[in-house]
Amino acid sequence: MHKRLVLIGGGHAHMVTLANLSAITGKGHRVTVIGPSDFHYYSGMGPGMLSGTYRPAEIRFATRHVVEKQGGAFLQGKAATIEPEKKVVILENGDIVPYDVLSCNAGSHVPRPVIEGELGDIFSVKPIERLMEARGRLVDHFRRHASAVVIVGGGPSSAEVAGNVWQVATSTGRHMPRITICAGSAFMSHFPASVRRKITDTLGRRGIIIREGVYVKSILHNTLTLDNGEALSADFIFLALGVKPSAIFADSGIATGPDGGLRVNRFLQSTQHPDIFGGGDCIYFEAQPLDKVGVYAVRQNPVLFHNIMARLEGGDMMSFDPGGDYLLIFNLGGGVGVLKKRWLELGGRPAFIVKDYIDRRFMRKFQAIE
Repeated sequence: MHKRLVLIGGGHAHMVTLANLSAITGKGHRVTVIGPSDFHYYSGMGPGMLSGTYRPAEIRFATRHVVEKQGGAFLQGKAATIEPEKKVVILENGDIVPYDVLSCNAGSHVPRPVIEGELGDIFSVKPIERLMEARGRLVDHFRRHASAVVIVGGGPSSAEVAGNVWQVATSTGRHMPRITICAGSAFMSHFPASVRRKITDTLGRRGIIIREGVYVKSILHNTLTLDNGEALSADFIFLALGVKPSAIFADSGIATGPDGGLRVNRFLQSTQHPDIFGGGDCIYFEAQPLDKVGVYAVRQNPVLFHNIMARLEGGDMMSFDPGGDYLLIFNLGGGVGVLKKRWLELGGRPAFIVKDYIDRRFMRKFQAIE
C-alpha cells in the first residue's frame, strides 16, 4: 500500500533521508518536504559566514532541488500545528498537508528579551540567514563609523559571534568597534575552566569586553536596559541566548519533554503517536536528555531513515544510541578556535584547521547529492 511521508524541515537529522528519497518514491510512496527556504544552511558554519570565511553557497544545501529531482514535492512555508488524530500538518498560510508517516526536524529558535520598537539592527543567531544579512550591514557600517556591538548571551554562540564580528572589522573596516558580551550570570559556565580561559584570553586580546553578573531586561531603539538599571547603547545587537525547541509540538498538544521538544523513545518515535518521528534540536530523547549540539542530529540520521522506512514498509526498527563523548570546536574568528575532546584540548590555529576540515567535508558529502 502506497503511503504519504511528510518531512518538516530539511536539517541535519534529515540529511540521509533526503539523500535517499528516491528509494522511498521508487516504492510508490508520496513524499512532501516542508521548509521555510529552498536552502538549508549549516549552523556550524554560520559564524564563519558572518565573518566572510565562507560564502553562503559553501554552507547551504539545496533542499528543494534535491527533493524535486527525486520525485518528491517541496512546499515552501512553515508548519504551524500538527493534528495527529486527523494526521495532518497545518501550515501558517492555512494549507493542510495530510500524512501517514511524519518526521520532524523542525529545529530550534533563540528566545528574546523584551524588545520594543523596530528590530532594525537586532540580529538573532538563528535562522542563519539573519547572519548573512548582518554581515552586509556590519561591513557597510565599519567602513564609515566607530560602532558599538553588543552580544546578548553567555554561551558558545556569543563567543563565536563576538570573534567573527571582530574578524569582519579587521578585514573590511576602517574603524574598530567596541564589542561587548552581556553574558548573564557567567560566561561559558557549562564548560571546563581551561576551555573558558582559552576563549576569554583570545577574546580579551582583541579588546572584546565580557560582562558577567548582568542580564538584559529589555531593548528599546538599540538601547539595552540591564537588570542593574544601566543603559547600554549599541549600533548592532546580536541575540545568542541559547536555543529552545520549536513550539509546534506543545502548541499541537503532543507529548513533550520539559524543554518543549517532541518526546521520543529509543526509536526516535513520538511516545504518544507512533507515526510521528523526530530528530535534532526539536526532540526530547526520553532515555537520555541530549545537549543541543549538531553531532546528535548527525548520529540520528541513519536511524531516522531506517525507522521511517520500517514504518512505511513494515519491519523492525532500530534503536538510537547517542554514543559517547563528542568533539567540541569553537570558531573564534581570525582563523583560530578552541577544541575539546575528552582529555585533549587545543587552542589557536590548529583547532580552527580541524573544524574547517570537518565542516567542509560534511558539506561536500551532502552537497554532492545535488
